[in-house]
Amino acid sequence: MRSTTRRTLTARRTLTARRTLTAGLVGGAVLALAIPAMASAHVSVSPDELTAGDHGVLTFSFAHGCDNSPTTSLKVTMPEGLSSVAPTMDSDWTIGIEKGDDGLVSAVTYTAVTPVPNELRGAVSMSVGLDENTPESLAFPVIQTCVDGSTEWTQLAEDGEDPHSLDAPAPVVEVAAAATDSHGEHSAAEDAGDPGDADSAAADDSGASNALGTTLGAGGLVAGVAALIVSVLAYRRKV
Repeated sequence: MRSTTRRTLTARRTLTARRTLTAGLVGGAVLALAIPAMASAHVSVSPDELTAGDHGVLTFSFAHGCDNSPTTSLKVTMPEGLSSVAPTMDSDWTIGIEKGDDGLVSAVTYTAVTPVPNELRGAVSMSVGLDENTPESLAFPVIQTCVDGSTEWTQLAEDGEDPHSLDAPAPVVEVAAAATDSHGEHSAAEDAGDPGDADSAAADDSGASNALGTTLGAGGLVAGVAALIVSVLAYRRKV
């Protein structure tokens, strides 16, 4: 009776452990799938790094609408520090350009010819130029307008704050310092070589050649003496 009871308790514990393990695996799988989905839910920019004083093409992409509503337009506001902006023509979008008092592009609005469904990826691009005084980071606030509603991707992380923790972060491009020419100029003496060094090298080569000749001569003399001794011994044996 006791043996049967123990077997029953053991079976129940094993079943409970299996259920717990299964629930953990399922939960982990759901979380693993949910995290990438959450990370890709933002309007992103690529590349996310440029070099000061250089030019580059920025692509703003998204793979969702506003609460599952199709996207109709993206308005990208330009930060200070850009010397030029040239939106890329695309048959899927019409382009509206706003300029500031300085004549530079201040905002670009891309309007979809056909609203982009929630399950499809949409992307727009533009060429930008950076000057030498461009700050270390450039934030591009984006307003995503949909058939129903809109989302403002304008939040910026504070110092020490994780940008991924924000609900609606603005796309940010980091700016690397321009590379400088760090190698120094070589002197004419270094490029042409020091004549004194050449003479020393020639002297060293001459000394080495003389030493080699002396060594070879001594070796030949030893070999000749040895041959003479062998010949004398052979002659004596014959006699």
